Order: sequence, then structure tokens, then C-alpha cells
Amino acid sequence: MDLSRRMPKDFFWGNSVSSMQTEGAWNIDGKGKSVYDVRPATEHTADWHDAIDEYHRYDEDLDLMQSMHMNMYRIQISWSRVVPDGDGDFNQAGIDFYDRLVDGMLKRGITPMICLYHFDMPLALAQKENGFMSRHTVDTFVRFGKKMIEHFADRVKYWITFNEHNLYFTNEVFNISGYDHGDRSLNDLYTIFHHTMLAHAQLDAFVHANYDDVKFGGMIAYTPVYPATSKPNDVFAARQLDQFLNNNLNDAFVHGHYAHEVLTYIKNNDIDYDHQAGDDDIIANMHADFLAFSYYRTTTINADKVPAGTAPNHYLDYGMESNRFLKANKWGWTIDPLGFRNMITDLYNRYEVPVFPIENGIGLEEHWDGQNMIEDDLRIQYHEEHISAMKDAMFLDGAKVLGYLGWGLIDIPSSHADIEKRYGVVYVNRSNHDLKDMQRVPKKSYYWLKSVLAKNGDEL
Repeated sequence: MDLSRRMPKDFFWGNSVSSMQTEGAWNIDGKGKSVYDVRPATEHTADWHDAIDEYHRYDEDLDLMQSMHMNMYRIQISWSRVVPDGDGDFNQAGIDFYDRLVDGMLKRGITPMICLYHFDMPLALAQKENGFMSRHTVDTFVRFGKKMIEHFADRVKYWITFNEHNLYFTNEVFNISGYDHGDRSLNDLYTIFHHTMLAHAQLDAFVHANYDDVKFGGMIAYTPVYPATSKPNDVFAARQLDQFLNNNLNDAFVHGHYAHEVLTYIKNNDIDYDHQAGDDDIIANMHADFLAFSYYRTTTINADKVPAGTAPNHYLDYGMESNRFLKANKWGWTIDPLGFRNMITDLYNRYEVPVFPIENGIGLEEHWDGQNMIEDDLRIQYHEEHISAMKDAMFLDGAKVLGYLGWGLIDIPSSHADIEKRYGVVYVNRSNHDLKDMQRVPKKSYYWLKSVLAKNGDEL
């Protein structure tokens, strides 16, 4: 064992999921409908009604995590499970479920982390308020968040508000914010983003004013963008993307203000983002204890494909190109462990705040024959290379990293409802249109990861 690369004893290894992709139980125990509950199945996707039925099978899944030597599980509290219409009475049966889930983790030595919002707006707020276009929705979310923090803070010490918060500064915002109607304008995009940042800031301030032992962080989806060539326009576009989609949020999380370049763009383009008196003071209260992120891949930008006058928020809609120097999975997601090291190191150098990769993994198409083990060697290689790259960032570059959480290490439907895009080291026996028995079946990668975590990652 190389003692110079020995991992901290308190390092977190674990799994990360959302409620809509795991729980199922969409219409029982008082749960209200979310916007996902009414989305139908298609030829290549499932509906969201059953997921992997963790609502009833969480003990089994927690046992698998404990057996793998995982010591953290990041979950999401479904807003519509605990507040069925988003802003009315709290549903005690919903809260009771999360009590059982959190207590089940602690019983097994697994530290819980809670995310408060992972795209699944209560349907009533989407229809009545147009989701986060409304400041009333901001108020109701803060109310929900404070209640959950008050209830769980004695047992849950790690919190984030919005999953992949920078997606709210891209066109994806209209799919994940409860946006029900409108022209999907740039003004609307910036308005929703600003409203979600106000919500995050208020909960950040609430935690830091009331709980000395609770850690509160911001989270973004990190997809580092390389220039497609060494042409100055490509380099410039890549830098702008980093500023708008990454640094702008982290500047706010850590320093309490949006990036100057973004504010200048807003001013020069007369963007109406519902900025009101007092908003800057709310944003200024932000103080991240850690910077969390997802990382799956990198990409490139070809500026020649971006129409003149396009907002930086939309560059990738036109100019994204896959990196010809990297291998990719079936869905075109490139495999770039050095990119993982580079962004961890850059993030810590820039902000000097502990960083926390809380999603990392690779989607593969896999089918179980009912008998033989799934030999997912590419997944083993992916995680081995990314964990090793993270250790390089820590031990060679000096980055402070709190842990490493894989995404969906027990198979769950992808964010676009496709269970056939599998990230897990444990296979769940269902397809998009056939629930089968949902049996949990460890893959080859399960036993590999179990052996790695048994030694705290020291022998990689």
C-alpha cells in the first residue's frame, strides 16, 4: 500500500439517487401528484409510477449498500409526498417514510445526505403557479425546506437544495422547474434561475443561523467544455460557458454574488429576471460549506456553429461536438477521467472550499438472462479510472475532497425514464414496460466495488 495515497478515515463512499427514480408508490399514503407522475410511458421509456419500488424495498437496498461498505446515501425528499399540493398541509405519512429511511441508514452506519428538489415539482404548483416562475413557489419551497431541515437536522448533517442547479441556467430549465406554460424566453430562463437561487440562499441562511453542526452546500452538473480546436473563438466560447454555467453559481454559493460577466450581460441585453429590491442582500447571505457536483463526461464547443447573438446559456444547443479523442458509451457520453481530475483541482484551487463529487457513473445497456452474472468490465474500468483520477487531484494536486458518491449504483430509470440505460452495480430485474419481479442482482462490478471500499480505496 502506498501510504502517501492513503485515504482519510472519514472519507465518504456511497450512492446517490432521486425519489422519482427510486421510490415508486406514486399514489399511496397521501402522496400528491408531481409533474412526473402524469408523464406517460413511450416506446422507449417507462412511466414514473413504480421506479424500483424502494418505498417498499428500502431495507433490501440499504443492506446491499452496507454490504458494499458504503457509508453515505444521498436521497431526495419528494416535495409532493410530504406536501401533496406543494403549499398546504404536511402529510405525516410521507414524513414517516423518510424517518424510516433515514433511521435505516443510521442503523447500518450509513450517513444520510438530503437533496430537497430533483426536478419533480408538485403538479398543483406547476398548474397554478407555473412552477418556479412564481415567487409564491419560492416561498412554498422555502417553507417545505425549513420544515424538513427542522425535522431531520438531528440526524442528517449534509444538505443540498437543487440537484444540478446550473441546469436552471440552460434550456433544460423548462423541463425541470414546473414550467407549465410560456414562450420559453431568455427572460423566463433567467427569472426561474434567479428564483431558485433566492430559494437556495434563504435555506442556506436558515441552516447557518440555527445549526452549527449541519453542512449546507450548492450543487451543479459539471460537464467541462473544451474548445473543439485551438481557434481563439472556440477557446473564448469554452471560457464563457465555464463562467456562465459553472463559476456564476459557485461565485454565488461561496462569495454571495453572481459573476460580474453575467451581470454585465444581463444589463447590456436588458434581461428582465424579476430582480427586486432586497434580492442582492438575500444572495449575499450564501456561504457554502462544500461545493457538490455531478460529473459523467466532458464535451467540446465549436463556436462556428453558434449563431451570432446567441446567449452563452444556449451555446451548447448549437455548437456541442463530441471529443474525437475519447471513447464514448452508446449514448455518446465520453469517458474522460483526466477531465474529472482537472475539474476537481480547478474547483478547489479557485474557491478553496471542500469539493464533493456526489454523482459519477456510466450508463450501459445490459440484460440479465436470469442465471449468469453480468460482466460489466467497462463499468469497473470507468469507476477505477475516475476514483484514481480523484486521488491524483487529492494527493498530487492538493484538492480537499469529502467523498465520492456513484450515481444510481442500484439500477434506476435514467432521468429520461429509460431503465435500459443502467448505471448500477446491482441489476434491477425490470424493463421499461414489464415490472417483472424487480429482483436485485449484483453484477461483477458490485464485488469489485465491495473489495475497493473494504480498504477505503487505499489500494487503487
